[in-house]
Amino acid sequence: MDLQTLTYIVVGLTFALYIGIAIWARAGSTKDFYVAGGGIHPVQNGMATAADWMSAASFISMAGLIALSYGGYGGSVFLMGWTGGYVILAMLLAPYLRKYGKFTVPEFIGDRFYSKSARAVAVICLIICSVTYVIGQMKGVGVAFSRFLEVDYDTGLYVGMTIVFFYAVLGGMKGITYTQIAQYCVLILAYTIPAIFISLQLTGNPLPQLGLGSKLIGTDIYLLDKLDMVVTDLGFKEYTTNVRLSGINMFAYTLSLMIGTAGLPHVIIRFFTVPKVKDARSSAGWALVFIAILYTTAPAVAGMARLNLMQTLEPSPGEYLAIEERPQWFKNWETTGLLAFEDKNGDGRIQYSADKDINEMVKIDNDIMVLANPEIAKLPNWVIALVAAGGLAAALSTAAGLLLAISSAISHDLMKGIFTPNISEKSELMASRIAMAVAILGAGYLGLNPPGFAAGTVALAFGLAASSIFPALMMGIFSKGVTKEGAIAGMVAGIGVTLYYVFQHKGIMFIPGTAWVQPGGDNWFMGIEPNAFGCVGAVVNFAVAFAVSKVTAEPPEHVQEMVEHIRVPVGSGEATGH
Repeated sequence: MDLQTLTYIVVGLTFALYIGIAIWARAGSTKDFYVAGGGIHPVQNGMATAADWMSAASFISMAGLIALSYGGYGGSVFLMGWTGGYVILAMLLAPYLRKYGKFTVPEFIGDRFYSKSARAVAVICLIICSVTYVIGQMKGVGVAFSRFLEVDYDTGLYVGMTIVFFYAVLGGMKGITYTQIAQYCVLILAYTIPAIFISLQLTGNPLPQLGLGSKLIGTDIYLLDKLDMVVTDLGFKEYTTNVRLSGINMFAYTLSLMIGTAGLPHVIIRFFTVPKVKDARSSAGWALVFIAILYTTAPAVAGMARLNLMQTLEPSPGEYLAIEERPQWFKNWETTGLLAFEDKNGDGRIQYSADKDINEMVKIDNDIMVLANPEIAKLPNWVIALVAAGGLAAALSTAAGLLLAISSAISHDLMKGIFTPNISEKSELMASRIAMAVAILGAGYLGLNPPGFAAGTVALAFGLAASSIFPALMMGIFSKGVTKEGAIAGMVAGIGVTLYYVFQHKGIMFIPGTAWVQPGGDNWFMGIEPNAFGCVGAVVNFAVAFAVSKVTAEPPEHVQEMVEHIRVPVGSGEATGH
């Protein structure tokens, strides 16, 4: 069966599964819509959280970033940052927020800081973070469709929006949870099966994690040593020692991704869906296990894909690929515009080099590495079709979680929490579905017309969450003395300074009170790049919040008692009667 037909069948079957689950798990109450009824098993919730978390950035982009932009050591920022955030979630946030027992992050912030204004500011921060993140997911849907289903980008995005509409609007969190369990199974099989095949091809080891450190078949050369030799022969830095900018930037990037992970609202609300407090910590542990399967495989996928790509372009030292002999996968990706070459010297061959003056591979997009990897390795068509389904599952699962967080903030926090507190449950459920539909349309528009500052940079969403929501949650749980004025000022200052740095870095700095803009500088604060600046924004948030709290009236007694109650383990004092 040809690849095109097989891809349609595999992707079509997975979409039918998602829609079927949505119909089966249709939400019948606001509790079903917001927190799936609060009865999800920790293992199931861990799997759904993993799918919610592992977006198109994890599935499609991360290995490509490690392979082409960061290299071995430099790519560790993603592995340590994105997985380390779950340790923080499990230890410092998830059990306390679950014990509090409400539906959303802004609801906790509004109650803890005894202020509707604080709740409204939290909603604004949540929407900014989630919208920035969802742009990348909708773009991932369009890119994957346009390549594998051979439709244009716009058509692919419209189909993706329709699928998300069915299982997100109908099912809410309940439908999304069970759909994400299915999507996790699809995406993890799609990621690991090609990696196992390629590891066997190159090293004879079926475990990619071990294959990365093994010898190539028929030689005494280790795979990574061979990769270092290949890349240095072409003038690139050694793959295993490539570092992204400075050590300070590496630290800041890792920390921003870590606390940003712990502050992302669409991830946090997953821990409101389990029955008990201890289940929240347990499900965070299971989520880390399920995520680790992909994240420990990603370095192997990156290294092996880079080696296969470079050996395709340079089959033997000094002997480059002839233009007329370029393989079909190369031609397929040329049509997407993500891969391009230019025969600068007219010799009929494609020279690949670190020297920009002689390099004829003028474009190799990071995002092609995972999706093209099975084709480069000449794996069976069914494996290639499975990768297409996996990429779409990753993008759709995270998009659904983000859209639910946005719609919940609008319907539950703004409407019921602030503007129409007496709304009935039936009306609130309808409002939630309408808000979800509007959010999908808005996300689709941004996917079709992505703003320049956010397009292609999912890490920015983590910086925004790190600088705004994470500090507010930490202070809300662990400090009785932070006031509503302090929390509001901290969130505004944290996200404000982060957004300013991002816009200023991109060369657009608005001058207040005028219609003028002027160019900004690059990495002017200690060499930290914008995607890593969230940790600085978090420090600003903490500092401003504590400073303002010192000069404002302390929180009411009942709020301080609530903080104490949240931190006391369930069942404490039962043995002594106290």
